Amino acid sequence: MASNKSTLSVFPPTLYAGKVALVTGGGSGICLGIATALVRHGASVAIVGRTQSKLESAKATIEAATSTTNKVLCIAADVRSFEAINAAVSATAAKFGRLDFVVCGAAGNFLCAAEDLSPNAFKTVVDIDLVGTFNTCKAALPLLKLSKGAIINITATLQYKGTLLMAHACAAKAGVDALTRVLALEWGQYGIRVNAIAPGPIDDTTGMTKLMPSGARDLILSAIPLRRMGTVRDIEFTTLYLFSDAASLVTGAIEVVDGGEWLASPMAIVSSLDAAGMQADVQKKRADYNASKKNASKL
Repeated sequence: MASNKSTLSVFPPTLYAGKVALVTGGGSGICLGIATALVRHGASVAIVGRTQSKLESAKATIEAATSTTNKVLCIAADVRSFEAINAAVSATAAKFGRLDFVVCGAAGNFLCAAEDLSPNAFKTVVDIDLVGTFNTCKAALPLLKLSKGAIINITATLQYKGTLLMAHACAAKAGVDALTRVLALEWGQYGIRVNAIAPGPIDDTTGMTKLMPSGARDLILSAIPLRRMGTVRDIEFTTLYLFSDAASLVTGAIEVVDGGEWLASPMAIVSSLDAAGMQADVQKKRADYNASKKNASKL
């Protein structure tokens, strides 16, 4: 059964009243859902991404979904630059007066066989996912010391089994997992909790639209023990729990939210498909998706 209940059915609307969060990658997908959930439950949120217009659109979406105003700050910044994300943290504090929670969700991904992957393409994904996560955590540390706040890093399950055509993403997310555990050990002395969420396949995201090869969905779905894909709402619930007092003794944890998908290893089934055919299929889907977005913008 899909998780389509409102988070308000479990958590009170004032759960995070007076709290402030910064969410990188908050302009779309999972992290837009996380930012929306935090505002829904009383927090003020700074959303960080590289494109100001995309962030402004996300802000409008959040405000419409939560019937709020003046609770969202849009900050265009590239997490690969420590100076840029440090300025974003400062802007958040200047606007809202504090910082309690950080969600590191900025990420990049695409399908490519390792032998065809350029060193620059590999480095780009590692720089966004891993270096960007470190930069954000490092920049936020002084304010989180004051609030005894918490961090959630968005990782993945790809690296737990090895995933075809994703050497770059697997390497980056494995680093995020390790970083999460080390920061939990080092920063616990400040009262700061550091955890991660590892989503499995999330059905209602553009990532699934662009990356899922034709014919793979039913194979993966049939191998998931709970027999359903995840939703953004599933990740919202997990985020609200991890930032709450209910998780006050939880740190260094990597919460896998995937219905048992990685344990069942359906990628072993998908990997039996022709790798070159998968890559060509996904490239066509990505081109069709981008074309549809361009055509829609002309309407």
